[in-house]
Amino acid sequence: MPRAVVLLSGGLDSATTLAIARAEGYECYALSCSYGQKHRAELGAARAVAAALGAREQREIEIPIGQFGGSALTDAALTVPEHGGEGIPVTYVPARNTILLSLALAWAEVLGAEAIFIGVNAVDYSGYPDCRPEFIAAFQQVVELATKRTVEGASIRIEVPLIDLTKAGIIGRGAELGVDYSLTVSCYRADESGRACGRCDACRIRAEGFEAAGVEDTTRYA
Repeated sequence: MPRAVVLLSGGLDSATTLAIARAEGYECYALSCSYGQKHRAELGAARAVAAALGAREQREIEIPIGQFGGSALTDAALTVPEHGGEGIPVTYVPARNTILLSLALAWAEVLGAEAIFIGVNAVDYSGYPDCRPEFIAAFQQVVELATKRTVEGASIRIEVPLIDLTKAGIIGRGAELGVDYSLTVSCYRADESGRACGRCDACRIRAEGFEAAGVEDTTRYA
């Protein structure tokens, strides 16, 4: 069975990505990161999702990028807005996906994994630059140049199965694969129990996706 490292935040998108990787026949190794995010309930959600979707192993790594601040998700001086506003929103975490993919790449090399799955999306999303196809293509070039495995003739592919899907499309696909979305936490202002605020950008996009997909929204709200 081929192996894959799946970046698993505990949110809706990453849970769907894990389900897709499993459905494609991969033995899945889930990687979750504590990076100083205020909504730490998502880490508990990641553990629950990994167990529910049969990940072979799930690891949680501490990375201290939150100490730099610069994002409403990590900086106590910044407030998570109810609307993203113009341009790249303040909820963008500098270099997060670059760091997460680098960690996943290191584990993939050790495991002899053939793929890394990440649930980035460039349709119904908040406008983060590290969720674009151009970024993924550039990181794939890094993989080809920087790893012993690829230099010696093997491959590690960056898989982005959600990149061109609407949020409704993502939810529909996950529903087909049996994802229990009540386990997931997407809210940027979730409380310690993982209950969503229902008003932030992430909550709005999520709720609109369930409605458009015609799938029952099992999100727990505060």
